[in-house]
Amino acid sequence: MKYFRKSIYAFVLPLITLLHINPVHAQTAFPAGPIELIVPWGPGGGADVMGRLTARWLETDLKTNVVVQNVPGATGSIGLNKMIQSGSKGNTIAVLTGDSLSLDAFPKSAFNYSEVTPLAVMIRQPSGLFINFDSPIKTWDDLIAAAKRKPNSINVAITGPNSPDESTVNFLGTKGISLVSIPYPKPSERYIAVLGNHVELLYEQAGDIRVHLEAKKLRPLIFFASKRLPAPFADIPVSSDYGYDILLPQTRSIVAKKGVDPKTLQILANSLNKFSTTPEFSNYLREQYALPDSYIPMAEANAFLENELAIFKKLTAK
Repeated sequence: MKYFRKSIYAFVLPLITLLHINPVHAQTAFPAGPIELIVPWGPGGGADVMGRLTARWLETDLKTNVVVQNVPGATGSIGLNKMIQSGSKGNTIAVLTGDSLSLDAFPKSAFNYSEVTPLAVMIRQPSGLFINFDSPIKTWDDLIAAAKRKPNSINVAITGPNSPDESTVNFLGTKGISLVSIPYPKPSERYIAVLGNHVELLYEQAGDIRVHLEAKKLRPLIFFASKRLPAPFADIPVSSDYGYDILLPQTRSIVAKKGVDPKTLQILANSLNKFSTTPEFSNYLREQYALPDSYIPMAEANAFLENELAIFKKLTAK
């Protein structure tokens, strides 16, 4: 009997040990299931393109399904808040654009940057104003003259209220160029509006409308940058040429909910770091007319975005 009991113990004790493994080590490695990537804008725009490109990479690199969901509205805050509500385990992440980041510069903001953790800044692009190619207005000087002849007669398609788009339009008003902002939450609606002559101007980034620029459907009038852009925009004036103290470049980042397990955040961030070194990502930046050094990793991304938000707060306080 004694021998029998020893045999039982020898068999059962290893099983008991397994049942008492430290729960931290017993957890299934991330990702244990599909990942949802929320694009808080409609399909067809720059945020959507970047989100879907990133999703394809994560799907391949992390070997799991990555589902992209477009949740437009309220300058991106609806989609971002949806991510915050359901992303506590890191299985739901989102695209954060400069438009949405700027919301936090206003009282009673619909989105609070403090509720998210940036995994990486993926792309940075100068913004500009574009017009229908067939418009009689061919240059920025033409636009200035038309706006001064008849103030508030020229409409601008923008992403939404309290956005860099609207702030730029308001800034131009202080320079005697009075324009009217018309918000469109879906990029395709903004593009159709200016292509169909429903509005005169479009506030956008050149890479997002590259196909319309190359087809000579739209033309740039000005870029908000400190120095002239390289070809094919070397002859297009920039805000510094006119002494306009405003830049507000577009940024697009991937973010998770604040408080997600740091190990999960690191897995996601490491994957994005690998993506940033690929030829596919370099080609993407080039096709978008983006800054070649656009990418900012997680370790530096928060400080960068906090600084961008501080700049915007100063602008809106004026």
